[in-house]
Amino acid sequence: MQTLAFFLLAALGEISGCYAFWAWVRLEKSILWVVPGILALISFALSITQVNASNAGRVYAA
Repeated sequence: MQTLAFFLLAALGEISGCYAFWAWVRLEKSILWVVPGILALISFALSITQVNASNAGRVYAA
């Protein structure tokens, strides 16, 4: 159950972080959108490293 929670947190971090950068560049939003985007991508990286699997990145990508 804990693994699923980390995968969901990773997904949320990746999607929201990438969206923030996309909105800044493509929708011409304020550069301040980058700050939460960076924080979201950091949460993605930290949460995916908490998954106890040798190939967590591959499992996440699948």
